[in-house]
Amino acid sequence: MRLFTVGPVMMYPDTLERSGKQLPYFRTDDFSRIMLDSERVLKRLLDADDDCKVAFLTASGTGAMEAAVSCLLTPSDKALVINGGGFGRRFTEICDVHGIPYDQIALSTGETFTKEHLEEFNGMGYTALLVNLDETSTGQLYDIALLSEFCKANGMYLIVDAISAFLADEISMSKYGIDALIISSQKALALEPGISMVVLSPRAYSERAITIKSPTYYLDLKHHILDQERGQTPFTPAVGTLLCLNDMLHMVDDIGIDEKIRRTRTLAEYFRQCAMDIGLRIPTYPLSNAVTPILFDGDAMEVYKRLNDGYGITVTPSGGELKAHMLRVGHIGNLDKTDYDVLISALKEILQ
Repeated sequence: MRLFTVGPVMMYPDTLERSGKQLPYFRTDDFSRIMLDSERVLKRLLDADDDCKVAFLTASGTGAMEAAVSCLLTPSDKALVINGGGFGRRFTEICDVHGIPYDQIALSTGETFTKEHLEEFNGMGYTALLVNLDETSTGQLYDIALLSEFCKANGMYLIVDAISAFLADEISMSKYGIDALIISSQKALALEPGISMVVLSPRAYSERAITIKSPTYYLDLKHHILDQERGQTPFTPAVGTLLCLNDMLHMVDDIGIDEKIRRTRTLAEYFRQCAMDIGLRIPTYPLSNAVTPILFDGDAMEVYKRLNDGYGITVTPSGGELKAHMLRVGHIGNLDKTDYDVLISALKEILQ
């Protein structure tokens, strides 16, 4: 079995071995030391200030998105959401549930996000911008420098879902003034699903997370952050995934964040060139290194089924209006060029 998906992904042997061991009790000094160490390494990889705060949630990425919205924004705010696909739409749905007023920049299928999309919203009193940096449903990578500049000029909080972009594309909390950054365990970290992290800037924590009364209990970020100061969580966490997370963060730190991103970019570029060489079509908008969308004329699901049933290869299908027209190939996890050679060979046979 080969997974060319965008989460869960192909896991590394060390992670698989660690995952099969008996879990320890976690209300201990040893576990606290591991959690505090994970926080230090994670902030280094994100180029986050030392006084940034980290909440480790036992939740999916959507849980972390909801935690960020509900703990940092109120009905008195006015948010702007970049909605270019399924996950941008999810931000709007979370705002709806929590009564957060918002406007959205809704991109049509295949439309590239540009500076012009922001111009009409300049100086209009928005307090926060919500964006999925890599809109995983389409693979489009938004320009973080452009979004950062817009937020700084308008005095807005910048809330970034980097769940797919982390370790695949450049992310710097300090460089781009990101106030809340969301990542999850099952993407480029190549771990089991179940752990998501929300990293807050000092101003987001002091001005928002501490002062706003959370409408949720389990997802109240201030409780998670206060417990994390001693290396603990307020509720029973996914202990095994957190232990594997510490190992993986150190593995990435040893490689170097720039080298990790370079390797992912190399795989993405290799696959894209091979795909175009056999006549496959790829969108022209900016793409994340994490995933490559492939366009079809209505037979995407047939190709998906033939890859899965005939070759033991799983790519990422699409839903909704893209179901018949787009498959997505991931470049994160334990994959190398030989895996993509196998995938290209299978695709070539199916197309013929």
